[in-house]
Amino acid sequence: MLKFLLRRFLSSILTMLIIITVAFFMIRAVPGDPFSTEKNMPDEVRLNIERKFHLDQPLWKQYLMYMSNLIFHFDFGPSFRSRGFNVNDLIKLYFPVSLLIGSLAMIIAIIFGVIFGMISALNQNGFWDYTFMSFAILGISAPLFVIVPLMLLIFSLPGGLHILPVGGWKRASEVGVLGMIRYLVIPVVSLSLPYTAYITRMTKAGMMDIIRKDFVTTARAKGLKNSTVLFRHIMKGSIIPVVSYIGPAFAGIITGSVVVEQILGIPGMGRVFVTAALNRDYSMVMGDVITYSVLIIVMNFVVDILYSFLDPRVKYT
Repeated sequence: MLKFLLRRFLSSILTMLIIITVAFFMIRAVPGDPFSTEKNMPDEVRLNIERKFHLDQPLWKQYLMYMSNLIFHFDFGPSFRSRGFNVNDLIKLYFPVSLLIGSLAMIIAIIFGVIFGMISALNQNGFWDYTFMSFAILGISAPLFVIVPLMLLIFSLPGGLHILPVGGWKRASEVGVLGMIRYLVIPVVSLSLPYTAYITRMTKAGMMDIIRKDFVTTARAKGLKNSTVLFRHIMKGSIIPVVSYIGPAFAGIITGSVVVEQILGIPGMGRVFVTAALNRDYSMVMGDVITYSVLIIVMNFVVDILYSFLDPRVKYT
C-alpha cells in the first residue's frame, strides 16, 4: 500500500504539472489580452500595466515566474480584472459556495441513487421499478440548462408554486439557516438529478447481477434473514461500481456547477471561471483550473482507497 501511495503521489504531481503547463499556454494562445476590452486606454498606460504584471516578458519567462511563485509561495498572483484583489483571496471567497453546493449534490445523488436502485432491483418489473427507471432515463437525458429553468418554472416563478427564490445567493448570517436552505434547494437538486439517475441504474444493475450469484442462494438456503442477505452480501458487492463512479461523478458535478451558477447568478467558482475566461483574466483562470484539478485528483485517490477496502480482490502494491 505504501508503494501505491507513493506512486499515486508522484503521478499526481506529474499530472498537475502537465495541467498547469497546458492551461498556462492555452489561455495565452487565445486572441486578445486582459486589457484588450479597454478601448479608451492610452498606450502608455497599457504598457505600464503590462510591465506591472510582467505581460511584456516572453512567454517562457512568464511561465517560470508563475511556477516559481506557485511552488515556493503558493501564490496564484493578482487578478487582472478585479483590481486590488489577489486570486488566492478570491478563491477563499467563492470556493466555499461551490464546494457546499457540489458536496450536497454528491451526497444526495449517492443516497437517493442507491435507495432508488435498491428498491427497483427488489421490485423488478413492478410499479417502483418502472417508476425509478423512467426517472433514471429522464435524469440522464435532460441537460442542466433544461433542468434548472424547469425547476425555476415549477418552484420559483409566479405561475408555479412560487415558494423558492428565483436565483442569487444569501449566506446564513444574512437570512438564517432556513433561509439559506431555500437558496440551496434549486442548485443542489438540479445538480444532483443526473447523477442520482446514473447511480440508480448502476445500483440496480449491480444488485441484479449479485442476486443471481451462487453465494446469495447459499446464504438464503442457510436460513439467513432477508435483511442480512441484502445488506451483508448483495449490497456490499453491488455498491462497488457506485464507489468507482464517485470520482467521475464529482468531476461532472464540478463542471456542471459552471452552468448552474451562471444561470442562477450564484457567486461561486463556476461563475467566476466563466467571467475570468471571457475577460482573459489569466491568473483567475489558472487559479480555478488548479483548484478544480487538485479536487478531482484527491477525490479519485480517495475512491481508489475505498475501492480496495470494499473489494478484497483488489490489492495495491
